[in-house]
Amino acid sequence: MDRYERILGGIFGVACGDALGGTLEFMSKNEIEKKYGYLKNIIGGGHWNLVPGEVTDDTMMTIAVAEGILDSPDNPIEYIGKHFMRWYNSNPRDIGNIIRIVLSEYKRSNDWMKASYYAHKVTGGMTAGNGSLMRCLPVALYYNDIEKILKITALQSVLTHYDHKATEACQFYNLLVYNYLNEKSKVSTIIEHIEKYPEYKKVFQISKYELKPSGYVFDTLICSLWCFINTSSFEDAVCEAANLGGDADTIAAITGGIAGVYYGYNTIPDRWKKKILLKDKLISIAQRIINDNHGITEKSE
Repeated sequence: MDRYERILGGIFGVACGDALGGTLEFMSKNEIEKKYGYLKNIIGGGHWNLVPGEVTDDTMMTIAVAEGILDSPDNPIEYIGKHFMRWYNSNPRDIGNIIRIVLSEYKRSNDWMKASYYAHKVTGGMTAGNGSLMRCLPVALYYNDIEKILKITALQSVLTHYDHKATEACQFYNLLVYNYLNEKSKVSTIIEHIEKYPEYKKVFQISKYELKPSGYVFDTLICSLWCFINTSSFEDAVCEAANLGGDADTIAAITGGIAGVYYGYNTIPDRWKKKILLKDKLISIAQRIINDNHGITEKSE
């Protein structure tokens, strides 16, 4: 599988997980079973009354990170922040509480670190949410140097999430993505690198029914990794993640990102890819990433 198929798979994976999970956001597993059985199609609706194929903040902020990197690969953080503010100023329907506080405060102070710390204080230190994890994938897709990936991953996280747990989750996730881009095997890669993040070893010790699909970054990443480890296809991984309910769009988006890189774009169901309203934008981003890194023009399917 070539690198472009993995990059495109990751970007579309985020969007497809987001669009599928958006229907089930804030629902319990029992509510999902009663209303949908087991949702496997992108149908819209839900809490946000989505149009089928419409995405939420997970995909939009992933796009913002990608565009910030593409604007200035050597020093992308300022540009990522500009794209965050452009999105925020468009008055999006779905925006996480921590991110809303930070972006509102940044608008007043024009200082990202002050804004991030302000949110940490006013939330009583509760800034280990999953809002920086949901968007961090493009860092691993763009850069080829692991130290650069870890540095930029951390910097994009602390723009909005002051807690180091959010930073560590982003770094662990992107470390795995980097390895899958480079053709590494699925479970042995996790086993190797989880030694640096030992609290996540829990993922190998719990059952599906013990998963907590909350917005806490640790719970989210445990859910996503569990769904990825315990399935053998892109579709199954993302369906398992979305149907957990809770913060379903984000958990499914994060699962879709890593599964899309591992399994590749061509394994994502056509019925999902065709539904995504922003598909042309996603293809353009993937092409720009591969062209920046390899100087070649490749076309999508």
